[in-house]
Amino acid sequence: MPRSKLIVIAGPSGCGKTTIAKAILQNCSDIVFSVSATTRIKRNVEIDGRDYFFISREEFEEKIRRDELIEWEQIYGDYYGSLKREVDNAFRAGKSILFDVDVMGALSVKKKYPADAVSLFIKPPSLELLMERLKNRHTETPESFARRLERVTMEMNLADDFDYCVVNDDLDSAIASVDAIIKAVILTSSDAV
Repeated sequence: MPRSKLIVIAGPSGCGKTTIAKAILQNCSDIVFSVSATTRIKRNVEIDGRDYFFISREEFEEKIRRDELIEWEQIYGDYYGSLKREVDNAFRAGKSILFDVDVMGALSVKKKYPADAVSLFIKPPSLELLMERLKNRHTETPESFARRLERVTMEMNLADDFDYCVVNDDLDSAIASVDAIIKAVILTSSDAV
């Protein structure tokens, strides 16, 4: 039986990590999604409990105090974090769990679970294309767009700290690459048990 793994997908905003994560989840019933908690305002297309657990700042800070988060970050004034209960539930069910988190959160998960986590960095083909993708989402104010771009340099400099790096220059190829990496990791973990 394969050993449960924490599969962590990260990269700068607009790199396509969420689209890739959703494709992976559709193709693999042995992997569940780690729904993160956040204090940011819910977007119109998002559903509480599916996209994020939208909670108050006070609730989030209480989860920090109670050590109920695997990782957490404050980004652009809002908290984001991964709940321990999500990992516990997946492991009890014998499933691997996929995280779609920011770069610093991914490195925190990898540090906390060194034997069980595999990290994948999704890299945009160019900064220009990344900027175009962010603009085309129409979800950013000029201020939030500028903040995201400031963070990109820091995130791109951390790509070498990940186990794998996949360039998303063609979405189908990137999905296939991530899928192949995950299958290889899960198969390798079942051979080691």
